[in-house]
Amino acid sequence: MSVITTTPDLAIEAIDLRKIYPGRRNTPPKEALKGITLQIPRGSIFGLLGPNGAGKSTLINIFAGLTTKTSGTGRIWGFDIDATPRQARAAIGVVPQEINMDPFFSPLESLEFQAGFYGVPKRERRSMEILEAMGLADKANAYVRELSGGMKRRLLIAKALVHNPPVLVLDEPTAGVDIELRRQLWDYVRDLHTRGATIVLTTHYLEEAQELCDQIAIINHGEVVACERKETLLKRLDHKTLVIEPREAIKSVPDDLAAYDCQIRPNGALAISYKFGQQSVAELIERVRISGIRINDLRTEEANLEDVFMSLTYDNKDMPDPTEETA
Repeated sequence: MSVITTTPDLAIEAIDLRKIYPGRRNTPPKEALKGITLQIPRGSIFGLLGPNGAGKSTLINIFAGLTTKTSGTGRIWGFDIDATPRQARAAIGVVPQEINMDPFFSPLESLEFQAGFYGVPKRERRSMEILEAMGLADKANAYVRELSGGMKRRLLIAKALVHNPPVLVLDEPTAGVDIELRRQLWDYVRDLHTRGATIVLTTHYLEEAQELCDQIAIINHGEVVACERKETLLKRLDHKTLVIEPREAIKSVPDDLAAYDCQIRPNGALAISYKFGQQSVAELIERVRISGIRINDLRTEEANLEDVFMSLTYDNKDMPDPTEETA
């Protein structure tokens, strides 16, 4: 395995990447990626978001060497995935969403096998060190089938680290796990990042992306619809919501508030959406008082990543109301 000595500014770079899957019988060809151009900075925790079928998995599989691109250019750690495929693959570790391991191997055997697959000489292997870092040292010689779901998730990460890649892709790492384990995995991700890894995270949990990522790209229908720092992305929506909890429940929006964007929530609260800078909270509160509603409590809600995601990936007519609460 070639030693990686370069330290490029970009961990991953895609330039006009396209992927067209051929049609079958009466099925037309599917253009999964429509000219993706994307730059993932070295040292970042980068979120890659998008609805099902948006093209995220296709993009990851191209860089992992599992899917052949139709056209365009891809680089990992500065290495072209076509011109220098071996160096490019050595620079990336991919943690898949699906748990797929030989149940009769031990964690130590799994890591040793994976290291051999990447051509890591025995004297350079760090299997026990990695297991220790993942909290699996005491399970090194147990059967994989005896591990809990959380331990198997950590073992997947450990397998992706055996060749010491500078770039780590985590594909839905917390899918199907409980909240406590999710928090533990978040801590592992932060620790890996602290130790110098560039992390690329795909997730359906927008709270997870908002908690961990410093930069986020949103893909929809095979195209990048946004790629910005998290703080910049959140500023795309300039609306806030004033939530009024009345002393007595109201069943309809009063006429005095008909000109405002109001919703009555299932718990009886009145939610008023307004554009920051165009209307003030004081003005809204005064209009509520004029309408005859007696205020018991109030609060404001900021736009979050879910609001931005919905605004960029759904047609307006299909967008759920971001102020609506579900049971």
